[in-house]
Amino acid sequence: MTGSGARGGAVEWLVSVAPDPGGCRWEWERNPSGIALLPAGRRWDVLIVPAALGYPALDVLSRLVDRPGPVLADFGDARMGFFVPPGTAARWVGTGMRAAGRGTWIVVPHPCPGRVTGGTRWLVAPDGSGALTDPVLLELALHEAAAQLAGGVR
Repeated sequence: MTGSGARGGAVEWLVSVAPDPGGCRWEWERNPSGIALLPAGRRWDVLIVPAALGYPALDVLSRLVDRPGPVLADFGDARMGFFVPPGTAARWVGTGMRAAGRGTWIVVPHPCPGRVTGGTRWLVAPDGSGALTDPVLLELALHEAAAQLAGGVR
């Protein structure tokens, strides 16, 4: 998808998990912070990693696939959140990482590129297709990124 159709599809995909999709859309359009609180575990889980590891992992992922699934960065660039299939959070184990799955909520900015939000922003915005990052590929990318950071691989 391209243009406003892609953004509209991304909005619809994101708000589909909201308890009140119309209220979520309203908040995004009228709230100056441009963020909404959405439940994880329905259409996606989010794997949260330190940005020092996340940015190199995103670089690796970008070499492995045409387009990774949605990725968020928090204010201050301390952490990144990779959107993965539901259920991944319950099985994920990693030192220094957290997972948001069923029963948790995440701060999600409006998917419109260039929109100023409360600090949380999209590094890879959703495209409305429902595409997510494959957790197996993410794990491999995280391992390669950790090796790069340790000076073992370039």
